[in-house]
Amino acid sequence: MPAQPEPRRGAAAPPPPAELPRMSLLEHLEELRQRLIRVVIALFAGMALCLSWAPEICRFLAQPVYAVLPEGSKLTFLGVTDPFLLYFKTALLAGAFVTFPYILWQAWRFISPGLYPKERRWAGPFVALGWLFFLGGGAFAYYIAFPLTVDFLIGVAGEDFQAMITAERYYGFLLTILLGLGLMFELPVVLVLLAKVGLVTPRFLLRNFRWAVLIIFVVAAIITPTSDIVNLSLFAVPTIALYLLGIAGAWAVQPRRTEEPS
Repeated sequence: MPAQPEPRRGAAAPPPPAELPRMSLLEHLEELRQRLIRVVIALFAGMALCLSWAPEICRFLAQPVYAVLPEGSKLTFLGVTDPFLLYFKTALLAGAFVTFPYILWQAWRFISPGLYPKERRWAGPFVALGWLFFLGGGAFAYYIAFPLTVDFLIGVAGEDFQAMITAERYYGFLLTILLGLGLMFELPVVLVLLAKVGLVTPRFLLRNFRWAVLIIFVVAAIITPTSDIVNLSLFAVPTIALYLLGIAGAWAVQPRRTEEPS
């Protein structure tokens, strides 16, 4: 075995590699429980903050369907508790958008013990970009995807039927699309984070592109109300573009390494 070269006299010894803290499974579960409790408390605090504006938020969210229905039409409700539950759900969703940076921060705090000190410096960009993409997904859902979907679905009825849309079903459908697309728009941030910590590589993401497209279409089919290719593509195609954006971001942040074996 060749002898190791001795360090030059007076030269500083290289710093020892940083050791990651070790936690048992029970400690991980306890940490997860505490983070989830804080997230739930934050969500209810955000809901309480937005509850007084729930009627205004509902009127704002109803604009896409009122633009399609005849003038003077209103959403209906069947149960006496429906308006209260509707305001509650709407305020909870609005609170999720308001408190989402804190939710991302709790997620980061949960995974940060498994990161090296230089990787933990990405907390700020992770929270900021995650919130930005979440808001972007909600905006895309409200201003583009949902109005086109409503116009298509109501237009199918033509003049043979009269629309009597209940508020419960309308807002339930809208809130699902808002939250679903908001979470789907997190895809580039997640891919960049995974590439930064070395769990995936751009080449791996490209090699599995066809499987990613399949999963995206399956998730889009769950969110969309119909199985027609128009509405399905309206949700899936932007997400595929976000996947490619995530690959580009992963390529930019990945540490330069030697070529992977084929």
